[in-house]
Amino acid sequence: MINDLYTRRLHLRKMTIEDAPKLFKIWSDPNVTKYMNIHRFTNVNEAIEMITFLNGLAEENKAIRYSIFQRETNEIIGSCGFNSFDFENCKTEIGYDIATPYWGNGYAPESIAILVETAFKELNLNRVEAKVEPENINSIKVLQKLGFTYEGTLRQSEKSKGKFIDLAIYSKLKSDI
Repeated sequence: MINDLYTRRLHLRKMTIEDAPKLFKIWSDPNVTKYMNIHRFTNVNEAIEMITFLNGLAEENKAIRYSIFQRETNEIIGSCGFNSFDFENCKTEIGYDIATPYWGNGYAPESIAILVETAFKELNLNRVEAKVEPENINSIKVLQKLGFTYEGTLRQSEKSKGKFIDLAIYSKLKSDI
């Protein structure tokens, strides 16, 4: 698995336990976690547990999550990654979050673009999927900006924070690039 990815402004590095305090700050923000399938964190141990869980999935080549660093400042500004791999069907699902002070600066599309490029060129996958709550307009705009295609809404597809939620599914195919 690829542990480091670089863009013009960002360094995506596989999460480590040392990232927990900074990621806790992001994952404890209710604005960030509003559309995530986690409750906002209330202590740093929750971030440590999440990183440990995600790194366990990475060890099994089932998923990988990256801390997003601003290259200029070396500050963690969010996370992103491959939520799941289906190598048999050559596809993956991506996810991402950006700290609120960095919203609107193009960091989400820049992060996702390198994930998509890596999926197609390095991992030789054919399809990248993203599932997003229909109310999460900002995330939908990011996906549309990157040329993802809306495929439909999965009604009451998952349980999040104690209730069933709809998920809009977007995809990008290798042939789309």
